[in-house]
Amino acid sequence: MKRVAPCLTNILMVYTILLFVQTNLYAQNEQKDRGFIVEVGEEAPNIILPLLSGDTLSLAALKGKVVVLQFTASWCSVCRKEMPHLEQEVWQAYKDDDFVLIGVDIDEDPNKVSPFIEKMQVTYPIALDTDKKLFYQFARPKAGVTRNIVIDKEGEVVFLTRLFDPVEFDAMKSKISTLLN
Repeated sequence: MKRVAPCLTNILMVYTILLFVQTNLYAQNEQKDRGFIVEVGEEAPNIILPLLSGDTLSLAALKGKVVVLQFTASWCSVCRKEMPHLEQEVWQAYKDDDFVLIGVDIDEDPNKVSPFIEKMQVTYPIALDTDKKLFYQFARPKAGVTRNIVIDKEGEVVFLTRLFDPVEFDAMKSKISTLLN
């Protein structure tokens, strides 16, 4: 009887892991239903990011780095929930590697964005997308704002998130770690 329990425990553990992997693979393969117009495996559009600081960055100039674009807005409660996790668990963890996290604030006046970023205690760079043109290169119009796009060192989209799901967020962190190691 004692030999059956460890075997059953191992079977349950394997089943749980397979269910987790299947769920994440399904989520990554069903992005169109989540408002994305880009897909995993595609080259990311070469956008120019006007930063809140006044500088600009292009995705082409960031090749050789792992890039996360985090679409956000001050009025978005889910974004506010996710931002501290991005700051602590992603930006602070990888900012000294070949990595950049850029928050892209959509459809807001820069005078509103600065106090929002200060209040959220975000230290990663913030880009402005006042007319949603950057957002529309990754997601359909009227698609919800809270999303992250992970781009590998070659400029390919490798992971997409929508809303703030802790399981998906952890899978994204794992993907970033793998890309950097």
